[in-house]
Amino acid sequence: MDKTNCITLYEGKNGDFIQITSMDIEGVMRRRLLDLGFVPGAVVEVIRKSPLGDPIAFRVSQTTIALRREESSKIQGELMKHE
Repeated sequence: MDKTNCITLYEGKNGDFIQITSMDIEGVMRRRLLDLGFVPGAVVEVIRKSPLGDPIAFRVSQTTIALRREESSKIQGELMKHE
């Protein structure tokens, strides 16, 4: 994987697609995110950042969910190429 394409979900911009590679979240929140489809290999779309940057809306597995910086900065992935 090209290291220049590795970012956290928080660093994504509106319209970006990010393929999840790892999550540094534990406990109940990790289980909840896994249940919602935030699993390694899943592609997440950045839908909308709020004006102050927190929270951010993401789409994964046809579900839209808003995550705070606290969670989205702990999910790493690879920025997908726009075609």
